[in-house]
Amino acid sequence: MSRKCQLTGKKANNAYAVSHSHRRTKKLQEANLQWKRVWWPEGNRWVRLRLSTKAIKTLETKGLSVMAKEAGINLNKI
Repeated sequence: MSRKCQLTGKKANNAYAVSHSHRRTKKLQEANLQWKRVWWPEGNRWVRLRLSTKAIKTLETKGLSVMAKEAGINLNKI
């Protein structure tokens, strides 16, 4: 599985690591992804998702069903 948030689609960002002498080398800024077990009331079961921490915060306000619908995810197949 790729390092990508399943609900928001967040993934790594290309960036530069800049030294004191201002030499720039490429680096990846990875998204802060966590495995999270979320209760899905409509399916009456737990769903295990790879989410960014931002998505976990948003999940508390919007709810799992709304966010999954926005992302185009079928929770029955997960």
